[in-house]
Amino acid sequence: MRISPRWFAAWMVLAAAAISASGAIADDRGTKAKQAADSTPVKVFVLAGQSNMQGHGVVPADPKRNGGQGSLEHVAKSPESAKKFSHLLDSSGKWVVREDVWIHYLDRKGKLTVGYGAGTDKIGPELGFGTVVGNAIDEPVLLVKLAWGGKSLGKDFRPPSSGGDVGPFYSEVIQRSKAVLANLSEEFPEIGKRGYQIVGFGWHQGWNDRVNQAFVDEYAKNMANFIRDVRKDLGVSDLPFVIAETGMTGPQEKHPRALALMKAQAAVAQLPEFRGTVAFVETRSFWREAEQSPSKQGYHWNSNAETYYLIGESMAQAMLKLLSKQPAK
Repeated sequence: MRISPRWFAAWMVLAAAAISASGAIADDRGTKAKQAADSTPVKVFVLAGQSNMQGHGVVPADPKRNGGQGSLEHVAKSPESAKKFSHLLDSSGKWVVREDVWIHYLDRKGKLTVGYGAGTDKIGPELGFGTVVGNAIDEPVLLVKLAWGGKSLGKDFRPPSSGGDVGPFYSEVIQRSKAVLANLSEEFPEIGKRGYQIVGFGWHQGWNDRVNQAFVDEYAKNMANFIRDVRKDLGVSDLPFVIAETGMTGPQEKHPRALALMKAQAAVAQLPEFRGTVAFVETRSFWREAEQSPSKQGYHWNSNAETYYLIGESMAQAMLKLLSKQPAK
């Protein structure tokens, strides 16, 4: 059959219009999907504690410090450990900067990378924690890190429900968390308009309690009250909470106060009211001797960056298990 040129031209116009319309529909669906993705809330984790949450893990390898052993650079490049830690380096050998995890740590903020420890040449648990949760969660992640050296739960972080004077650093944790989140679009313009959801709390602290018998004796009570009060004051009932053991000095620890405090930390996670929402993370196995580390500061895990990374990683793995038990929201 012969097709007239006029009919063919009209058919082509209609076909083009149909293709254009289908493309517009596809584009519209894609735009709506992107808008939906962009509107999902940022997942917020609060990380709090004293100097070991600050983090004293040394980043650069200094040959004068046991040949650089225990530094993050050493474990990331050493053949014996690179398989586990080389992901922290990009193809040019520079430290990876996460594009999906942000951090706010007192006077510092930005995308997660090294340098958010007690100094810009150090790391704490935040790096391992942020790496694990960032890999596991589709939405952007924000870590709000609040840590100060030399602070006890018995006094400085003392929660309201324990009676006596409320610890000034308990108040700091609540007030600073709320302040960051209230100004999220200003603090982090690239993600702040999405809104937020506080989904977890990580705690690594204990040295200033384990050197005081009275604080050791009430640690379990104070820790339980701290969890209850934080949940109330941040407005998230059953907020998943991970307690990292104050295990510095390692498996050989024999001091009765230290052992009692670690036992108290573990006991809190076993309270019936906290089952499935609070986890205790053992850390003593992450201890590295001074001869394998940048320093001899046992109370700071000998400044071993591998130790701090593993603590954060273990905390995050425990947190993800708790989150998997949470009802869908």
